[in-house]
Amino acid sequence: MLNGERKIARPFRWAMVGGGRTGQVGYKHRLGALRDNTAFQLVAGAFDIDAARGKDFGENIGVSPERCYSDYKTLFAEEAKRPDGIEVVSIATPNGTHYEICKAALHAGLHVICEKPLFFTTAQVQEIKSLAKEKGKIIGVTYGFSGSQILLQARHMIANGDLGDIRIVNLRYSHGFSAAESAEKYSDAAKWRVDPKIAGPSFIIGDISTHTYYISELLLPHMKIEKLLCDRQSFIKSRSPLEDNAHMLMHYDNGAVGTAWFSAVDTGYMGSQTVRIVGSKASIEFHDYNPNELLYQVQGQPYQTLHRGMDYLDASALEDERLGALHTEGLSESWANIYLKFAIAMDAKNRGDEDFLKNFIYPGIDAGLEGVRWIENCVRSADQGAVWVDFK
Repeated sequence: MLNGERKIARPFRWAMVGGGRTGQVGYKHRLGALRDNTAFQLVAGAFDIDAARGKDFGENIGVSPERCYSDYKTLFAEEAKRPDGIEVVSIATPNGTHYEICKAALHAGLHVICEKPLFFTTAQVQEIKSLAKEKGKIIGVTYGFSGSQILLQARHMIANGDLGDIRIVNLRYSHGFSAAESAEKYSDAAKWRVDPKIAGPSFIIGDISTHTYYISELLLPHMKIEKLLCDRQSFIKSRSPLEDNAHMLMHYDNGAVGTAWFSAVDTGYMGSQTVRIVGSKASIEFHDYNPNELLYQVQGQPYQTLHRGMDYLDASALEDERLGALHTEGLSESWANIYLKFAIAMDAKNRGDEDFLKNFIYPGIDAGLEGVRWIENCVRSADQGAVWVDFK
């Protein structure tokens, strides 16, 4: 169980690029990183494309005025001159900027934590992966829901054979917040997400489906997609060629099949994300709007609901426990869990402990690579007329 005691020798000196006053995700990053004040300390940032607004924002969250910079290049250059300069940077900017900022951060000798999707192409991710290896740095990807510790219970049960042979994978992430065109008319954060120059080749496939796809990888590390079919739509025509709704079919290398639905036009729906895994003996189901529970269904028996924090769970599902059973946890604790894991991974990397990193579970560069690979294959299938494609 976590109680805030340090897991590493000292907190990392941390900065943010983006995530300022008008951003949607910056506060989530700070909640995650600063929940355990033994892991990160926010000391600098280039918080906003508007330098004056970014400086004002930085001061209002406690960053020294002289360390609130106008842009990421100045941030990296000036912090490199300081004996107490930053060691880690989080990138919380629109998709199209991730690649250049991440590359510059690695050349500046920094570990990187980046929003998803990482970049536009797998070729870019492979390049950055090689650069990170050369520089001896960690890249973490903020699949924020994946820190829900009940997911590690699900992973354990699948690996333990409690479900039997996995037959069916069902993924869903839908909401209705973009059901009307007005969503992007009144929100800069929504507007760039439907601009291909900034968002990349997809809207909801990149913006939300990568979260759920990573959870499926977390639960099923022994299974790989062989073929995929994707059908995508732009129900709000002004968003074309980017989609606001998509359906996928998957064939896995063990014979299992999968279905997926991702949508930003699921009018009125507030449920968010569901993952269901069906085996030959039993099934499990996870809902991120109720991340304290895992539904376990054994054929011929009453449904069981496994609760977060209980002693009957596997040890792996209790390591990140913070509040104890009956005390509700949610998204902010999930972010805190993955940020703490980023810190532990970076500390291990700095110490050269590669054996530890081989078996340490966190969303790193390979998770980012697979997320981009997922987007590329979905878009390729859809753009060819919703045909089956080899997953490559």
